[in-house]
Amino acid sequence: MKEKVDTAKPHNTAPVISLILPIPPSSNRYWRIDRRGFVYLSEEAKAYKRDLAFIAGIKTPIYSEVKVSVKVYRPQRSGDLDNRLKILLDALQGVVFASDKQVSEIHAYRFEDKNRPRVEVEIEASGLF
Repeated sequence: MKEKVDTAKPHNTAPVISLILPIPPSSNRYWRIDRRGFVYLSEEAKAYKRDLAFIAGIKTPIYSEVKVSVKVYRPQRSGDLDNRLKILLDALQGVVFASDKQVSEIHAYRFEDKNRPRVEVEIEASGLF
């Protein structure tokens, strides 16, 4: 009996995580500096990271390289895209992926949506996680 060989090209089986998240706090409110000069996360930053972890619902972070696509729908024409991106990647670290050192590719876009501000994120693992 002849075996059937699948000659189709393999599908991209890398997992993709899609999230719709609240707008992250501004960088001015994310980190705090104590009087000794040590930088730490503000209470607002800790709450954002907890909310993000709850929304993501991921038990184990990805440990392979990741590609990240971000669409920021801001409520008004203020705030830098790159600052929001830094805050978002910092908040995703330890939740969706283990370290932001794993990010090998980033695509970021900015839009206005005063009625429904949000951040849409897609994270694609480059390998097994």
